Amino acid sequence: MRVLVLGAGGTGGYFGGRLAQAGADVTFLVRPARAARLRERGLRIRSPLGDADLVVATVPADALAMLPPFDLVVLSCKAYDLDSAMDAIAPAVGADTCLLPILNGLLHYDALDARFGRARVLGGLCFISATLGADGEILHMGRPASITFGLREGNADTGVLPRLAAACAGAGVEHLLAPDIAGAQWIKFSFLAALAAGTCLMRGSVGDIVAAEGGEAFMAGLHEECLAVAAAEGRPVPDGQVQAARAQLTRAGSTVTASMLRDLQAGARVEALQIVGDMVHRAHAASLQVPRLEAAWAHLQVYEAARAAG
Repeated sequence: MRVLVLGAGGTGGYFGGRLAQAGADVTFLVRPARAARLRERGLRIRSPLGDADLVVATVPADALAMLPPFDLVVLSCKAYDLDSAMDAIAPAVGADTCLLPILNGLLHYDALDARFGRARVLGGLCFISATLGADGEILHMGRPASITFGLREGNADTGVLPRLAAACAGAGVEHLLAPDIAGAQWIKFSFLAALAAGTCLMRGSVGDIVAAEGGEAFMAGLHEECLAVAAAEGRPVPDGQVQAARAQLTRAGSTVTASMLRDLQAGARVEALQIVGDMVHRAHAASLQVPRLEAAWAHLQVYEAARAAG
């Protein structure tokens, strides 16, 4: 199975690198500067689960059309870069190519389905905290590093996902071929939206928020708003998953923050629309009251407007 991974940043670089480390046929679609760095130093992973220094195959966007179509294209870009990502991967998509997005949120599926056809756009998500270091190495922070994938309603079952599961098993990558990928996506989306909304609005970690008077109730209220949206979408989160997520969102002393807060503190672009904004818009469509989410969404829009103004 030939796999193309869009980008070699923290997320795509980690999962694609682990597959390549185990001998899978993986090529990274990267910009010229990143390709030069990878040729010079290799793909370097620094992780509690084991370090790796790898020689990997790369291809620039302008040379992609000269290669045969790939069996699977993995998209791990930021959600706000989706349009340029779709343009970049288009030459790699043949009649039998499947796409596996592991972006945050759910908003990207409409655009991917419209561009490439719903039959070939699979469902996916991942849990990992990873970024690029100063020398271009992939820094995996913490131990969680898992990927979940499955067939969405309307997908053609080409058999590519069992092959991906086998490749992940061979690489020692924690993975799940989910029988209900939509349910798994809403479990993550409801948690992530609450975490991003809370930590960005309060500019602090879960522990910082919980330590404030009313902070624990605020985080619990955010989560309840997200859970109500999930239920309205026909994807109620199971009680066990609710309890596990709530424990993480209200844990005293926790240093956990959303990656969106780290991006915000760095003055970078954020996935505000794709995570918090989309949750708010889905709530409004279902006539739900979500005042905490609305406050966070307004806050993020102000940040983005100020950033755009320079």
